[in-house]
Amino acid sequence: MSSTVLLESHLKTLKLPSFLKEYPQAARQCAEKDEAYEEFLLRLAEREVTTREANAVVRRTRQAGFPAEKDLTSFDFTAVPKLNKKRILQLARCEFVEKRENIVLLGPPGVGKTHLAVALGREACRRSRRVKFFTAAGLATRYAEARDQRELLRLERHIANRHLIVVDELGYVPLGQGGAENLFNFFSACYERTSLIVTTNLPFSEWPQVFGNERLTGALLDRLTHRVHIIEIQAESWRLKDGLKRQKGGDAGKR
Repeated sequence: MSSTVLLESHLKTLKLPSFLKEYPQAARQCAEKDEAYEEFLLRLAEREVTTREANAVVRRTRQAGFPAEKDLTSFDFTAVPKLNKKRILQLARCEFVEKRENIVLLGPPGVGKTHLAVALGREACRRSRRVKFFTAAGLATRYAEARDQRELLRLERHIANRHLIVVDELGYVPLGQGGAENLFNFFSACYERTSLIVTTNLPFSEWPQVFGNERLTGALLDRLTHRVHIIEIQAESWRLKDGLKRQKGGDAGKR
């Protein structure tokens, strides 16, 4: 058996796909430049690490379950002039995750809260953090189903294994007593263990309407806002503006 066949067999066994793919070209380049064996190995090792890191980011992003591919590069900060772009970019460094801090994105529908939440979550994935995305209603339902199926401990272990959890659209749908208690248990489990990004269209004073219990809401807010970055977004709905723009364009085309 030739040395090439043996080498490729060993690389497959060791699960080094980038080594296997790149070593012929790297060998030729190093030979042409008369570089040392160490340089050849370094070049291949760097490519293997780069490929594995890229694959890991793709895997973490897929497992997070984001509803769309949204990044800060595609966010129109000019449409939200009162939003502190510098502060958002600072949060994108994900130091808040290291500190077990939370973010609350507060504002009316259609101003980009979900876009920012997903973008920050995807950035955390790029920085080797495990992330999970839920809607508030979906999370409450997930808890109820886990409780009914006696899989609550499994769900809680899954949540505890995340560095960051995004809870989108809190306040859009009334939760009812059972849903409110489930979310309270969730926030309690995450307290000082897992960072949260919460998007909501309601000021904190109106949260009792969602949870249906002022005492429960107060305890929840106490945990959520202990160490929190509150980002209030004041702008017109871009979806509404886009719809009106399209309508005007359609009307103009009919003339």
